[in-house]
Amino acid sequence: MLGGVLSGALIGLFFHKEEWMGGYASFRRRLTRLGHISFFGLGFVNLLFGLTANTIHLPITNTTISSVCFLVGAISMPISCFLTAWRQYFRHLFPIPVASVLFGIISLLVGWP
Repeated sequence: MLGGVLSGALIGLFFHKEEWMGGYASFRRRLTRLGHISFFGLGFVNLLFGLTANTIHLPITNTTISSVCFLVGAISMPISCFLTAWRQYFRHLFPIPVASVLFGIISLLVGWP
């Protein structure tokens, strides 16, 4: 979540410029905003998972798999967004965070008592 605050502060220095990064609706600016908000969104997923994993008594294997997958997603999603905003060919990285979070959710559901 610190990454979200820092990237938001950096983005906030320029958001008042109408044509910054090609304008508000530009691909680059949208991906930059998505990268910023993904720090918070996936950070909350990790936080809530950490607070509830023990209370629902998941098997340790499922807890570990879900935890690692959610962490990989939380790190790789903002990176994928910012790199894609910089150079569009980095869009091919998006299956990494998407698959990671998906596998984390599947592991969580499979281990659900």
